[in-house]
Amino acid sequence: MPKTDSASFAPHTQGDSVWVPTTDGRALHAMVLPGPRDSAAPTVVFESGAAVNRSLWALVQPLVGQWSRAIVYDRSGLGRSAPDPDSRTLARMTEDLGAVLDHFGPGPYVLVGHSAGGPITRGAAAANPARVAGLVLVDPTEEGQNALYSREFRAFERRMLKVLVLAARARVLPVFYRSTLRALPQDARADMRTEGFTAQAMRTFVAQQQTFIDELAEYREHPPELGDLAVTVISAGRAGNGVSPKLRAPLNALHAHSATRSPRGRHVVAERSDHYVLLCEPHVVAEEVRRLVDTTGPWQGDGSRPDSADADTGGVTEEISPNGSV
Repeated sequence: MPKTDSASFAPHTQGDSVWVPTTDGRALHAMVLPGPRDSAAPTVVFESGAAVNRSLWALVQPLVGQWSRAIVYDRSGLGRSAPDPDSRTLARMTEDLGAVLDHFGPGPYVLVGHSAGGPITRGAAAANPARVAGLVLVDPTEEGQNALYSREFRAFERRMLKVLVLAARARVLPVFYRSTLRALPQDARADMRTEGFTAQAMRTFVAQQQTFIDELAEYREHPPELGDLAVTVISAGRAGNGVSPKLRAPLNALHAHSATRSPRGRHVVAERSDHYVLLCEPHVVAEEVRRLVDTTGPWQGDGSRPDSADADTGGVTEEISPNGSV
């Protein structure tokens, strides 16, 4: 009788797969950690950066999944999700996140977005703020970054995209991301190797970048209206992984200002992290998600919040270090 490898039946770090239909017939792939049965906390949904699938959340999601339902998903054309026959505009990506939220219920949700996922989560929250408890933005792309609109940056981006497409076709792209892969749990690392560096993923990245910067510029004049939603912005304390030393301080200043737009805004610096805070200090991200949930609750058994429990920090924005000191 053949031996059975018991490890093959081990649960995946990021939970079970669920397929989310879109109104135009695409299927988006999500993975769900259900959380404790008696949890009354909002569902937490993670949105990845520009060219990244769900796997980069594999250190943060299980921490959140200890106390709440935690969902990651692949945007269209990334990971296991079907590619999009239409252009991958910021508006289109925001609508897809909305489809994910529609699929998993009325909410409430806490949306956690990294890098380019920041503008996407802001757009989705503004589209239906009643179902959103708050946002945690992890080293998010900011529309106030003047460098993004320069000719030099646009030229650099075009060259970078060509290199990434060629490297994906030659199947050597994982070599450039060895440190990223090493940080992930074994099953998520295997997923990332298989799905994260494909020619399809790079084509999707190219499609996104054709319009992303121009659409982001529109946020300067017409930013998503978030009302009094609680917003936490986490900045990296160090340069690296796409953010140069020259750009780090200005970006963090924009993050601090962005947090002040919310009467319940909070700015946190992950001092030991580069742009990939979710890999360098996943506990900081998970703790800030939990803090936001705790300060916007208490939450009832059906996931709703009593009207009398509306929390308000008085519009104070804090900048703290990971050890909790101001």
